[in-house]
Amino acid sequence: MDEAEKIENSEEVGPEAAAGGDHSGGDHGGGGIAGQAGGPGPMETAAGGADPADEPDELELAYGEVADLKDKLLRAMAETENLRRRGEREKDDLRKYAVADFARDILAVSDNLQRALSSVDEEARKSSPELDQLLEGVELTQRELQGHFDKHGIKEINPLGEKLDPNLHQAVVQIDHPEAPHGTVVQVMQPGYVIQDRLLRAAMVGVAKGQPAAKPAAEAHGEATAPDGGHNVDTQA
Repeated sequence: MDEAEKIENSEEVGPEAAAGGDHSGGDHGGGGIAGQAGGPGPMETAAGGADPADEPDELELAYGEVADLKDKLLRAMAETENLRRRGEREKDDLRKYAVADFARDILAVSDNLQRALSSVDEEARKSSPELDQLLEGVELTQRELQGHFDKHGIKEINPLGEKLDPNLHQAVVQIDHPEAPHGTVVQVMQPGYVIQDRLLRAAMVGVAKGQPAAKPAAEAHGEATAPDGGHNVDTQA
């Protein structure tokens, strides 16, 4: 009984082997079974899953992750460098221009000292020893103040004879000057100052007006002089 069951079990085959057994006959039944045991058929391969060649390679995935991490690292390093440079620039500007507001207020003191020295002539100083000693003290104060200006990079702007620069000069009046070209500074009412490379106060100046432009030819032909030397006659209708 056991041997009969074994024989029946050994004769059970799949659909492909059974189809092969119908064409080859009973004598070739063992060959169909051997073909089934040798390897999976095409349908079994398709049903089992995708071809391993189509699956992404683990090494390629690793290379992609490395490239992505490298890009992020470079971006982070560039941002850090930009922050460092910006911090250094702000620190340098703070060091240079921290006293700008205070220096702007002190300029009035320098102007008053210069006015005090300019208001007394040499003859008055020679005639009064007390006045001369007082003015010497004013001169010492002005020189010391100028030394502090130089220490902090504060320089005076005295543009007499230069071309008007709207970035540094403030023109407050136009002056008729026969020799100076138009737009030339011919008078300095108040000197200007810069701190490092920034304007602290614009210089107040007067500029040459220049020669008036000639009348156009159309205007010249529009008027005629009377023969008797009297009033001009308008010949235009």
